[in-house]
Amino acid sequence: MARLSFFIVILAALLIPILMARFKISGVPTAVAEIVMGIILGKSGLNFVQPTTELTGLASIGVIILMFLSGMEINFDLFKCKPDAQHAEKHSPVQLAGLAFLGTVVNAVILAFALKFLGLFPDVFLATILFCTIALGVVIATLKEKEILSRPMGQTILLTAVLGEVVPMFALTIYASVNGNDGGRIWLIVLLFLAAIFLLRRFKQPYVWFNKVTKSTTQLDVRLAFFLIFALVTVAETVGAENILGAFLAGMVMKLLEPSEATEDKLTSIGYGFFIPIFFIMTGARLNLRQLFNNPQALALIPALVVCLIIAKLWAIPVYHLRFNRRNSFAGGFLTVTTITLVLPSLEVARNLHAITQAQSDAFILAAVIVCILSPIVFNSFYRLDREDLVRQRVVFLGTNMLTVPVAQQLGRNWYDIWMVTDDEDNYKTYNSEVSDLKLINPLTEEALEKGNYLDADIVVLGFQNDARNFDLARMVKQHGVNRVITAQTNRTNNEEQLEILNKENIEIFNPYNVQAGVLRSLIQSPTVYQMLLGTEASLWEVKIQNHKYTGRPLRDLPFIDDMTVSRIRRDGKWIMPTGATVLEYNDRLIFSAANLGAVATIRRELRKPN
Repeated sequence: MARLSFFIVILAALLIPILMARFKISGVPTAVAEIVMGIILGKSGLNFVQPTTELTGLASIGVIILMFLSGMEINFDLFKCKPDAQHAEKHSPVQLAGLAFLGTVVNAVILAFALKFLGLFPDVFLATILFCTIALGVVIATLKEKEILSRPMGQTILLTAVLGEVVPMFALTIYASVNGNDGGRIWLIVLLFLAAIFLLRRFKQPYVWFNKVTKSTTQLDVRLAFFLIFALVTVAETVGAENILGAFLAGMVMKLLEPSEATEDKLTSIGYGFFIPIFFIMTGARLNLRQLFNNPQALALIPALVVCLIIAKLWAIPVYHLRFNRRNSFAGGFLTVTTITLVLPSLEVARNLHAITQAQSDAFILAAVIVCILSPIVFNSFYRLDREDLVRQRVVFLGTNMLTVPVAQQLGRNWYDIWMVTDDEDNYKTYNSEVSDLKLINPLTEEALEKGNYLDADIVVLGFQNDARNFDLARMVKQHGVNRVITAQTNRTNNEEQLEILNKENIEIFNPYNVQAGVLRSLIQSPTVYQMLLGTEASLWEVKIQNHKYTGRPLRDLPFIDDMTVSRIRRDGKWIMPTGATVLEYNDRLIFSAANLGAVATIRRELRKPN
């Protein structure tokens, strides 16, 4: 019977995504579908699956890896406040997320006391933790599907979900320490954080070396990940904390090591390909809904818990409305209702501490499954892409003259939001009518550029006629974190020392004389290529792949491949001759041509849309 149960669970893990794809079930998270399948196969349904020692052990590993991968989902760059030019007067995603989660905590405490007053659930601390949790993995998957993960709305929801996983995680550790009669050892949890910091500092530099020497037979990055899990889980259990906290911290340490996309894919494949589905299926298999439905008090608890899980998060709706429209605020706030990831291990901890009954635990799990089904469906039904979700790349030109103005005019017609700045009043009067967004700033200082949010750009171009001034401004702009900085160096005799510094700081250099010579050479050697460079319909275009939907796929599988011709692929500083079988990777740069500007717009928008 044990082998049969194992076989059925593995078969179910294989069939669930196949059936969901076959019947086009996209609104329900896979984790929820796996729990439902476990309910059907377990005690509540056909009783085909029994919780054997092997399955229980694999499920325990599954929850640890789930927490590890949840820690890896946290993007710490999101907590860095950056000025937003379009919404400088409004709230940032960090502020909105903090305010939304603070309201959630207040609502959770009130609802927890209400349940205790009604005699439905006596443990206020545990109820507060459960009402505050947000399923980070489900939220990320939903935002990626909507392709707004990197947009202001997506970042706000994501940060709220991060708080909804991190804060309850630490609260659960305190809860377990207090209720497990280890309250006096809470201070030892500091050792867990010290161990995490030590491992981060110890492996930060060697990790770069690991990536160079790793082979398919050694997979050092994966071995390091499992070492971090084992080390921090062991430390967590030693100091009296929960092992899931150690796994979560291990994931955060791994994320701070800045693993490659390939490493993250391998770890995700190991977790979601084998261990995690077993955990979710066994969670459903252990549920005993027959016993639950025979218990009137537990049965009454289910609708009460569903209502509480929803009401606890509704504070996010008016908070989001401070910046976003009413419809999207409702959709985003309702998406934060999603909760399953941390609820399951939290309930397991509470059961081990005998703080709740099995019936109460099953009621919570069933309520979490219900809201996990409702929440993504409501979000996908109500959310509509706003104007800022379709915002174009922002290019700021510092310096207005015969070199920069024509370029700005041409770029402004396509896919760029162009801002121009000058400190010359005569130039301002000359070009103000020819450029849609030209600003006179005199004196042109770092403080003035910061105040006007001109350093919050995707690309900054320095186009003054003074090379020394371009040099100083380019370095200042790069220090503010602008991704691409392009500076003109107009003198025929370049300052080699300056050029070396610019190259070292990854600042791109434009020299008109070199360009003119190159264009003339192209006209002599390859007149057709020259026509492509200057033409509008037959031009060569470049796009950086940032949409995970199209990575890991061969070039021939792109849905718009018939509308484009890929000439070269730039990957890790090297050129690749593409074929139909060439597998695309994240951050690849495609050099391509297309039949018309409409096709170019679609291709560039789809491939470079971060998600």
